[in-house]
Amino acid sequence: MSTIMNIVEKFEESRDSAAPTSTDSDQGYQTVGEYSVAKPRICCRGVNVFYGEKQALFDINLDIGQREVIALIGPSGCGKSTFLRCLNRMNDIIEGCRVEGDIRLDGQDIYSKELDPVVLRARVGMVFQKPNPFPKSIYDNVAYGPRIHGLASNRTELDDIVETSLKRAGLWKEVRDRLDHPATGLSGGQQQRLCIARTIAVGPEVVLMDEPCSALDPIATATIEQLIDELRERYTIVIVTHSMQQAARVSQRTAYFHLGKLIEVGDTSRIFTNPRHPLTEDYITGRFG
Repeated sequence: MSTIMNIVEKFEESRDSAAPTSTDSDQGYQTVGEYSVAKPRICCRGVNVFYGEKQALFDINLDIGQREVIALIGPSGCGKSTFLRCLNRMNDIIEGCRVEGDIRLDGQDIYSKELDPVVLRARVGMVFQKPNPFPKSIYDNVAYGPRIHGLASNRTELDDIVETSLKRAGLWKEVRDRLDHPATGLSGGQQQRLCIARTIAVGPEVVLMDEPCSALDPIATATIEQLIDELRERYTIVIVTHSMQQAARVSQRTAYFHLGKLIEVGDTSRIFTNPRHPLTEDYITGRFG
């Protein structure tokens, strides 16, 4: 891992002075690397996304394994966050957005009319770029999901869910004596961990993270990254990040997106030390991004 980090640090230092390169718009498109895995938690085939007439994603094929962290990387506007939102149908709330293709969670079509998006979003939770605690107490933030989904039949069961979720999010010891205090009074890093606790309180199978550390300081970022590694024992995690160092630290697989296309996917160690596609290498080495 230290070798990967040294390479990434050297490449990131060169990015500020690097000139942009041309795109692969004139090249044939075929994802490099093995996009399928044995016993996937999520299976995506032929995914295309449109915002009105503009196409944002092109023929994305990608499996996401059970209890793994996969990092989605690429320059701004490449489609990685759009793809992330496809996995729990958050794009449904964007006017004019259309998703085509097949996305399955444990074999079930998530865009089936029989699947309630609210139920799906309990199974595939999301942590956003900036902490977004509800204007409620710390306790009520975590208890909100279990309440609306009927996961607790009494206060004792609800207390247990809140405590367990806060412990898994690494926040219990810091807030156990002030659960009735406003969540907005927590620090940025604490608020993000609270949002993670709120997400896992409903027992999801998958946790989506859209640049969860971009608004945090280095100490809070390190805490979240350690938490991600611990959560992998229970959940599948998909993280969008602009930091290649972070991708190298927290993920087992990495997928590189460019102009709406999945260019390359593979083991994180290989992607950062031996990228196979020229565009991946150009991005990793700082020629654009």
